[in-house]
Amino acid sequence: MSHDASRTNAGTPSPPLTLDALLDLLVQAGLLDHRAKVDAQMKGTNQRKRLERERERNGAGDVPVTWAEVIASFRLPAPGKGQVSEARIQQAVAAAAGVAFVTIDPLRIDPKTVSDTVSFAYARRNRVLPLGFEDGHLMLAVDDPFAHEVIATMAVRAACPIRVVVAQAADIQRVLDEVFRFRASMKGAIEELGEAGTDFGNLEQLVHISAGPQGVDSDDRHVVHAVDFLLRYALDQRASDLHIEPKRDVSHVRLRIDGVLHKVQELPGVVHKAVVSRIKTLARLDISEKRRPQDGRIKLAHNDDEVELRISTLPTAFGEKAVIRFFDPQVLFQSLDNLGLFAAELEQLRSFIRRPNGLILVTGPTGSGKTTTLYSALRAVASPMVNVCTIEDPIEMVVEQFNQTAVNPRLGLTFESLLRTLLRQDPDVIMVGEVRDGETARNAIQAALTGHLVLATVHTNDAPSTIGRMIDLGAEPFMLATTLIGVVAQRLLRKVCLHCRKETVLTPEQAGALGLELRKGEKFPVYAGTGCPRCRGIGLKGRLGVFEVMPVGEKLRKAIVDGADAMELGRQAQRDGMLTLRQASIKKLALGITSFDEVLRVTVESGF
Repeated sequence: MSHDASRTNAGTPSPPLTLDALLDLLVQAGLLDHRAKVDAQMKGTNQRKRLERERERNGAGDVPVTWAEVIASFRLPAPGKGQVSEARIQQAVAAAAGVAFVTIDPLRIDPKTVSDTVSFAYARRNRVLPLGFEDGHLMLAVDDPFAHEVIATMAVRAACPIRVVVAQAADIQRVLDEVFRFRASMKGAIEELGEAGTDFGNLEQLVHISAGPQGVDSDDRHVVHAVDFLLRYALDQRASDLHIEPKRDVSHVRLRIDGVLHKVQELPGVVHKAVVSRIKTLARLDISEKRRPQDGRIKLAHNDDEVELRISTLPTAFGEKAVIRFFDPQVLFQSLDNLGLFAAELEQLRSFIRRPNGLILVTGPTGSGKTTTLYSALRAVASPMVNVCTIEDPIEMVVEQFNQTAVNPRLGLTFESLLRTLLRQDPDVIMVGEVRDGETARNAIQAALTGHLVLATVHTNDAPSTIGRMIDLGAEPFMLATTLIGVVAQRLLRKVCLHCRKETVLTPEQAGALGLELRKGEKFPVYAGTGCPRCRGIGLKGRLGVFEVMPVGEKLRKAIVDGADAMELGRQAQRDGMLTLRQASIKKLALGITSFDEVLRVTVESGF
């Protein structure tokens, strides 16, 4: 609503929203009965003072305590189930004011709009957050839509009409803190580093590495604070990757969440080199070398876990680009039960890794979850009686149960040379990060022939194509057929958001696109997300693996030796009971786990 349209109707509270007015509103909304209202009236003022003292002890004494927070702190039972939470209170306030209630998505906030429209002190004191512009209006999140004077002041500051939405005060304050503290770090860094075009040289004077596992010290240096904020923010948002990309005048910061990139910040160009140098120093990279790519690692403490960060820098037209990949142990170390395998596929994979020797291949493109599958399988077989050795490029996550070795071509440590050496280390299980050449392929097969269980990855689109890829690399068909236990191809499907999904049915065109033949009048029920704050409006949240598990039985072995192509191998595997990636995805679609668009996107190359 525009600010001049926010006047209350008969029966709605008059500004400002007092404790009594808010309690009356909640009684009218059916959230409180008369007895609870009287009890809250009697205890409200003392409870607010107690919360203010608690806030002062936490160093946030300048943040006002709202009446909604006071009422929510009583944890009163709500009609039906649950409690009278702050979110429910604010939803009732929004309904009374005739405006929308929103859950603020920090990834959709434009930090420049926030800082250009309002000062930190005013926004913090009055709990207002500019969200952005829409149809010539400033979208303004408030916790009290009846504070007409504040809304009118914001309309003057923005020099345009205001469209008010209601949000929780805590959400508003959290985003304000993030935006203004990060921009303050940027401003301080610019002043500290000088004007654009300054030669930064070696920035070691900005860096202090703590002795703890966090790697980031807490002090008042602006670049340190900026990098610390970006790392923790990425982890809080469940990002798998953080990109810092230099452009002509600014640097873009993007997060990959559930496989999709989101732009979250812009850094001034003058600060970009300092931020990248800070990251390189934490990763123990050479900050004076800016013309060659570099790789490194950082370990941080987050939510009682140690998170591995893999750093990659690359020279680009406008400077060094840095990409940070996050390896959260809660994500990387899954139980085999939680990967997304159907019951029959899970049993097949378990039968693969129970074998004392042989070759297991995991295939799929970059970012398809192969590392998670391999680590989960290795953890399932690792024990004090089993010597598990890995060759990785680089080591994704350090695991104490494994003996891990990293490839380093500059020192002559390649996959093939390390695999030869590893065979003299009395291994039981060997994991080869990637089969890239003929010698590695032949050595992996030889290791499987000599009594070892070997797990390795190959880059192909599906399980049957992996056979041809290995033969192209130089593997002998007879030797491959003799040693190969099975192939697992996989992708990651985004899941339908459970909070906004609605049941629908496939159209005839959609069914045809998936290769489904429906009888006349037959319906194929599916679910699709309509979009909500929890999924950031896209209807999808989280990811789950979809698999093509191909055991190599007698008929398939004969087909490999006879030189059958991928299509023939695929047909034989299906006759043996294999679900293709497309078929497994359609099964997850029918179960309401994923959407039609996701199935089509992920399995577009599936030809079997």
